Amino acid sequence: MKKIIKGGTLVNENRIFQADILIENDRISCISDRLSEEVWENAEITDATGLFVIPGVIDDQVHFREPGLTHKGDIAEGSRAAAAGGVTSFMDMPNVVPPTTTLKRLEEKQEIARRNSAVNYSFYLGATSDNMDEIRNIDPHTTCGLKVFMGSSTGNMLVDKLESLEKIFSESPVLIATHCEDTPIINRNLALYKEQYGDDIPAGYHPLIRSREACYKSSSLAAALARKHNSRLHILHLSTAEEIALLDTGSRKNKKITGEVCVHHLWFNDSAYLKKGNLVKWNPAIKTEKDRQALIQALNENRIDVIATDHAPHTLAEKSGPYTKAASGGPMVQHSLTVMLQLMEQGEIRLENIVDKMCHAPAELFRIKDRGYLREGYKADICLFGKRPWQVTKENILYRCGWSPLEGMTFDYKIQTTFVNGHKVYENGKFDDNYRGEMLEFC
Repeated sequence: MKKIIKGGTLVNENRIFQADILIENDRISCISDRLSEEVWENAEITDATGLFVIPGVIDDQVHFREPGLTHKGDIAEGSRAAAAGGVTSFMDMPNVVPPTTTLKRLEEKQEIARRNSAVNYSFYLGATSDNMDEIRNIDPHTTCGLKVFMGSSTGNMLVDKLESLEKIFSESPVLIATHCEDTPIINRNLALYKEQYGDDIPAGYHPLIRSREACYKSSSLAAALARKHNSRLHILHLSTAEEIALLDTGSRKNKKITGEVCVHHLWFNDSAYLKKGNLVKWNPAIKTEKDRQALIQALNENRIDVIATDHAPHTLAEKSGPYTKAASGGPMVQHSLTVMLQLMEQGEIRLENIVDKMCHAPAELFRIKDRGYLREGYKADICLFGKRPWQVTKENILYRCGWSPLEGMTFDYKIQTTFVNGHKVYENGKFDDNYRGEMLEFC
């Protein structure tokens, strides 16, 4: 059936304009404010009057916890929360149980998503010190990237030996996405605070333990290796002002070293530890207000390329207890666009730049086929939202873990409708649970 999104304010390719969108099958067929009369006949109409219409958000970093950790999240649950947040495509990380460090396990995750994901999907292969044969045989058309934990690893996925890193950076056939924190620096800092506090270290010391020095030392090593081997490097969850200088400058299409910043590093600063404690314990740590403002400025100046979530749910029990036992990470995929729109409302970032960094840039940097833009012939991944104040409460949180660091906060903008491949997956709190997304293709 033909579908028309009528009367919306489109935000796309640094423009804001009025137009209707015609969807036929799973693609955008026409964008125009003058659709012909015969086009309207027998079409399913979605009235977008008073709403903004943008490409679906592409989140390049989520942890949906499947397989092996499904007590706190899985692909079905995480993808529904994503759809409710206007996210139409995700790229999922390999630190699950067992870790996704072989092509067989990668294919098994793809099959789980084929059966269960409400939105489009792709999965990283995880690097280890001894899986180069797997890395060499990655299919670059179906795999978003190679995840390298250069610190803060799960299981055997820490890769910190220079010989192993040299092989990975010289031979990976796909983009290399890195978690950069220097483990020896972190361990020394942790030992100092444990001497003083034991296990019950105040959460406010987290950014001093997982320090800016630890971040920069590891990130600068990754950048040096990428330049040496001419690799495509994407440094994940930047958290300090200093790391911004490591990224390439100029046109995004010509960059080889790019960077991502996560919503929590843009929304919170280190004062949040006083009220929320371990609930805002992430790796890398949220840091100072000066860092937060530097990250936003770098987005506005196009020095940082992508906004994502690092969505990483844990149960409240896992987030509780003393500092050394409390898990790092938190759920965010349902609320990422909402938070960014609030930053827009506060005058910190333009709407066009949000769309660029959450929709256009991930599609370009990962070379995703036919997504990330409102363009004729592209897949109809589309989000509609409007200015309708609402509050995050336990009742409207969709995460299996049952909590959010944003609980109790009021936001001015609300996601109304999410189309995935032309199919209305989410609208006003209701889901079509019969629809399944597609595996992303890469050029």
